[in-house]
Amino acid sequence: MASSSSSNMDPDVAWSLFEEGATLVLLGVPQGTELGIDCKSWQVGPRFRGVKMIPPGLHFLHYCSVNSPSCGGEIGPKTGLFLTLKPREILLANWDPKEEDLDFSASRNEEEVNRIRGTLRELDPFLGPYPYEVMRKWVSLTDHISEKLASDLQPLTGRICAFSDVVPELQFRHTKDRAEQPRNDTACQSMKEGLDRLPKMKHREGTELRFSVIPKKTYPPGATPAEITKCSMDLSYALEGVLEKKYENQPLNLLGELQFAFVCFLIGNVYEGFEHWKSLLALLCRSEEAMRRRKELYLGLITVLYHQLGEVPPDFFVDIVSQNNFLTSTLQDFFQFATGPGVDGILQKKAEKFKTHLTKKFRWDFDADLDDCAPVVVELPEGVTVD
Repeated sequence: MASSSSSNMDPDVAWSLFEEGATLVLLGVPQGTELGIDCKSWQVGPRFRGVKMIPPGLHFLHYCSVNSPSCGGEIGPKTGLFLTLKPREILLANWDPKEEDLDFSASRNEEEVNRIRGTLRELDPFLGPYPYEVMRKWVSLTDHISEKLASDLQPLTGRICAFSDVVPELQFRHTKDRAEQPRNDTACQSMKEGLDRLPKMKHREGTELRFSVIPKKTYPPGATPAEITKCSMDLSYALEGVLEKKYENQPLNLLGELQFAFVCFLIGNVYEGFEHWKSLLALLCRSEEAMRRRKELYLGLITVLYHQLGEVPPDFFVDIVSQNNFLTSTLQDFFQFATGPGVDGILQKKAEKFKTHLTKKFRWDFDADLDDCAPVVVELPEGVTVD
């Protein structure tokens, strides 16, 4: 880890971070490990002992273990965790080679932490400075995530892993149990049959991300056909249900969950984070009635999306199979609702400005009829083939 990122820093900022910044002391991390904090990562060198001058607040520490060159030097899946650091705090961790993970239990030993604090001057040459140049970006991606929210959404294990730790839903401890399962020694007649034969898997207890559950039924119990149709087109009933269950008094925390899911995917490589981000976004963008009643939530959503979409390439959301852009169709609904009757004028103007920005930056056309963009099926005369 080089220390060049501090050389371009304003001297007053550098001094403030030197005096008030937190320090991560990470001992025994193997050389070659890919380790990062927030939006920046490095390969650990032989002298690395941690990161200094970290601005107080929320951060995302992430790392991938690397095999020794003799074993091919392969990089393992990424592990990450959210940390909230206080001014001048020292957080101490030791690398556990067996688990290939950081063990923070030493931070609970006050005597050990005080000993490290007393040797910080000697440790200083081995500590890389926080990459201050990414601070503005990091804050813009996480400004709605509080310490409590991060703690509530993180797995109980405290680790966010790129590869899910899964176990079979049914544990076949006895021969009799296994014998009653579908046999796998005959050929499958269909894809469905093949999938049905696979054991059903679930997350190992404590390892799952604790996101809000987005209801599959978007209408109230006992709804009439007309109400079902209305609630399927305007998802406000489902959105209000999610808010009531988890964020009744703090609806902006839902934007924090949207940011949390995005960071898990963007930096933590967690695909589940991307899927949840898409589901939450669809719920928010297709809730017409909620837009009329929750001005602050939707003003915040536009700002959150502005910063998030600045981090992904234009063709990122295009389905490679159908060439359908999930985001274009979702935002098309959003802009239609956000500029409709009864929506606050400030929100309408901000939505129009955002639409113009996206059209210019990504060349997305939100005014086109999506049906007009579908592939044209050409009927060929009988006997004519295309090579």
